[in-house]
Amino acid sequence: MDPRVGFAPRFAGIERPRIFVDNSVFSGARDPGFAAGSTRFLDAAEAGQIELLISAAVRREIDDAPKNVRKVFYGLPRACWKEIEITDEVFALRDAYIEARVVTWNHEADATHVAAATVARADAIVSWNQTELVKANKIRGFNRVNRLKGYGELDIIKPTEVFLDEMA
Repeated sequence: MDPRVGFAPRFAGIERPRIFVDNSVFSGARDPGFAAGSTRFLDAAEAGQIELLISAAVRREIDDAPKNVRKVFYGLPRACWKEIEITDEVFALRDAYIEARVVTWNHEADATHVAAATVARADAIVSWNQTELVKANKIRGFNRVNRLKGYGELDIIKPTEVFLDEMA
């Protein structure tokens, strides 16, 4: 069976999408309103269909999360995720988002996530954060700064938007 069947068109031609995830995906696996989408997404990663990217900032959020959320992340095989570095380049791009007022300093962690994913050339960011990340005007703002700084555009989507039959 073709493991690509069921993936959204944005991932066409990508053998194993590299998708940056924030803590909301792991915590979503323990929330009745988000569990189905998070679980399906994480199952695809565990099956080797998706490479999860996290950063040290995400790891700190996971380590500070309730035990049942930590168990979701640490229950995944180590081979299905990669931790990317937070470098000076990431900090500079994060600061550019804040200076452009895409987000405020109160949402520095969200800006760091987007910067880390952008610098790592992730295929997308997956998050349930519809206030600061998965929101059309925020996505346009992040991508405007990315273009100005010489980076490519980045899709920021919900876990359900990874799969054709769940897109909503």
